[in-house]
Amino acid sequence: MNKMIAAISLTLISASGLTGAADWSGKVLRLGVDPSYPPLEYKNQDGSLTGFGVDIAQALCDELKARCVWVESSWDGMIPGLLARKFDAIASSMTVTAKRQEMIAFTDKVSNAPARLVIKRGANLQPTVESLQGKRVGVEQGSTQEAFAKAVWGSKGVDVLSYQNQDQVYNDLVVGRLDASLQGSIQASYGFLNKPQGQGYEFSGATLDNPKFFGVGDGIGVRKADVELREDLNKALATILANGTYGRINDKYFDFDVYGAK
Repeated sequence: MNKMIAAISLTLISASGLTGAADWSGKVLRLGVDPSYPPLEYKNQDGSLTGFGVDIAQALCDELKARCVWVESSWDGMIPGLLARKFDAIASSMTVTAKRQEMIAFTDKVSNAPARLVIKRGANLQPTVESLQGKRVGVEQGSTQEAFAKAVWGSKGVDVLSYQNQDQVYNDLVVGRLDASLQGSIQASYGFLNKPQGQGYEFSGATLDNPKFFGVGDGIGVRKADVELREDLNKALATILANGTYGRINDKYFDFDVYGAK
């Protein structure tokens, strides 16, 4: 996405109408989420939302004493939806990049998920133009991986194919329509390689950390004018990092520190 994995829309609702950003108690926070990116955001068998990103967003709601209401949204519609005021913040594992900062603002870092190439074991492909020329690489629409692959690889003979969600990428990889997929390393590890569908597949090469495309980690996106909202989210994030809440959520999903993941 890089994606955290939920788009938070924080709509301030009260009997008297909109209120200042400092008073969240009792307000409804509409949270948009793309539930196709485990272990960050996905659905349980009963249809309920879960994942690292969902739990972090809920912890921020709890810290602000606001009530969360979840709304599903496609990943590539996150920034347009934010700017169209369908919601007021994006917390869906969105990587902070210079291009995105031209359109929106971001909170402090929430997590970090470097990009990596996934291939069929034994395919002997590397995340380089030379190795991937003439090959088909799948990416999710609107992701930093898509931007990188199209700009760096697609212009030099690599066939980069975009999909509406990450599950579709993996499905075509497994049936042989793709030679490789490029996505966040955390999602690939826990959402594919550790699942029955991903048996026989593996990471290839090192992580891709080109700062022009992959930024410096993931943050919560807000409209540039919503300065108070950004400050309140930063305060809530700092609190859950300091009081152990973030760490407990981290350990529920990962065996490493996702905040400083490399």
